[in-house]
Amino acid sequence: MSSILSERQQDDLHKAMLDYLHTNGFHKTYDQFKAELPNQADFQPDPSAKTSGLLAKKWTSVIRMQKKIMELEARLAQALEDNSHMALPNGTGGKQSNTDWLPTASSAKHTLTGHRGTVNAAAFHPIYSVVATASDDFTVKIWDWDSGELERTLKSHTKRVSDCQFNSTGTTLVTCGYDLFIKLWNVENDYQNFATLRGHEHSISSARFLPGDDKIVSSSRDHSLRIWDIASTHCIKVITPHDAWIRCAVPSDDGRLIITAAGDHTSKVVELASGDVKAEFRGHENDVEAAEFCPPHAVAAVRELVAVKAPQGAQALANQGPVFAVTASRDKTVKIWDIHSGQCLHTLHGHDDWVHAIVFHPNGQYMLTAADDHTIRIWDLKTGRCTRKIEAHVQFVTSMSWGRQVVGTTQSSDKDPHAGPRLVNVIATTGSDQSVKIWVPTR
Repeated sequence: MSSILSERQQDDLHKAMLDYLHTNGFHKTYDQFKAELPNQADFQPDPSAKTSGLLAKKWTSVIRMQKKIMELEARLAQALEDNSHMALPNGTGGKQSNTDWLPTASSAKHTLTGHRGTVNAAAFHPIYSVVATASDDFTVKIWDWDSGELERTLKSHTKRVSDCQFNSTGTTLVTCGYDLFIKLWNVENDYQNFATLRGHEHSISSARFLPGDDKIVSSSRDHSLRIWDIASTHCIKVITPHDAWIRCAVPSDDGRLIITAAGDHTSKVVELASGDVKAEFRGHENDVEAAEFCPPHAVAAVRELVAVKAPQGAQALANQGPVFAVTASRDKTVKIWDIHSGQCLHTLHGHDDWVHAIVFHPNGQYMLTAADDHTIRIWDLKTGRCTRKIEAHVQFVTSMSWGRQVVGTTQSSDKDPHAGPRLVNVIATTGSDQSVKIWVPTR
């Protein structure tokens, strides 16, 4: 069998092998190998020779090359996957971008700057291309996320603004803060602050509209949830499900239940009408920062992940409300729970720091999380695997919000006079770097 090496290459290789064997003390093997190489009978190891240490150098070079190849293959695979999720021009497959789009590192359209402190929350207007952001600088800013322009700054809070949300019709914005106030803003009247709700005895963590938009649920460091009637601005119920700071409170789609995240390392499901705790989730090893009910369109994927079959009479059970819940914690994990049994069904590991936010993809196949490790991660709900990691901010990622809105096509109308409004997915992330990032499909 002919060698693929030239005579000179063979000679250099043999010398390198002899040098390696002698240098590393394999003297018997060295002598035997040398005896089998008549051309190397006069070989003597020489540290200054070009073949000295050559074998080890070649070997380490191969390892470095293999590692580089693996990195390039991974980057190519990521680029191909990113490309498959890019939005296509109108009329050439835009449906994929509307339903299946996932953010990539290249899909950050705008970085909104202007806040002078950590940005704690972002909320999309349900109709217009508007996003509100709440910050440690005591302000709420209103942005056009499509153009990236700042529209106005709301100044009324006197301490950190911790949360904000538009109601379902976009006519009212609610904000809350560490000044113990919840404020309501009339969107249609230049964001006039038309009501201030008072009653909490410590910092307010969250404020959310209940379905129907006539009531608000808030959570606080005073260990309580409070239900507020917007018409009268009165607190109509106080619930104390925890003996610790309640980080957030999120109502179910039907408004019957509220899920909490708290500093006692637990999350609880509370029945609004009675104030009773219907489920308690214990298993995190640090404060729970976020909690969400699994939306109906994601239930099937979660069932496949946790290998739980839909019981007989599933349609009847669906009327009883949420089936699964998801929590995120300072212990760097995300957990999936059975609401009826309180059992932890699955734990997602991957983040390297506190996890602050949970968002479900509209197609029900993915879940996104954001954390202090500067990243957002995308999880395949059927397998529980992290399919993508995106370096989102240069510091902590404090919140994430998903919008799905109609925007006009003013810029493209010159090229296509028949182009109409388009439906797009959009994500906002906020950070301790005082910025807000807007993520949209590349077009």
